Amino acid sequence: MKNLILVIAASAFISLSVSAQTSKNVPAPVKTAFSQKFTKATDVKWGKEGKTEWEAEFKLDGKLYSANFDTKGSWLETEYAITATEIPAVVKTTIDKDYAGYKMKESEISETAKGKVYEFEFIKGKNKVEVAFDMNGKKIRK
Repeated sequence: MKNLILVIAASAFISLSVSAQTSKNVPAPVKTAFSQKFTKATDVKWGKEGKTEWEAEFKLDGKLYSANFDTKGSWLETEYAITATEIPAVVKTTIDKDYAGYKMKESEISETAKGKVYEFEFIKGKNKVEVAFDMNGKKIRK
C-alpha cells in the first residue's frame, strides 16, 4: 500500500513538473505563429503533443479551442466544441438515421489546411463510435 501511494505521488509530481516546463519551452516560431493566427486568444495554456508537435488550449470569442503546431511553427489543426444546435441540418439528418439510439458524447469542428470537418463521438452501451462528416454532410471517416 505504501508503494502504491509513493508511485501515485511520484507520478503526480512528474506530471506537474513536465506540464509546467513545457509552457516555458515552447519554441519561438510556434509562439509567433500562434499569436499571428489567433490574435484575440486569451488564457493560453501550452502542452506537448509528441516529440514534434505543440498544442495550445485557449479561449476565443467565448469558446474553448485547441490548436496544434509543429516545432517550426507550421499550423496543423484547430478544434473547438459545438452544441447540438450548431450542427447543420444535412449532418443532423445523417446522424439521426445512422446513429439512432446512440448518445452523442462529443461534437466539434476540426479545421486543417484541407478544410473543416465535423467530428463526433457516439456511445451506445459499451460501443463507442467516432465519425467525421464534411461540411456538406457526407461521412468521410469512421
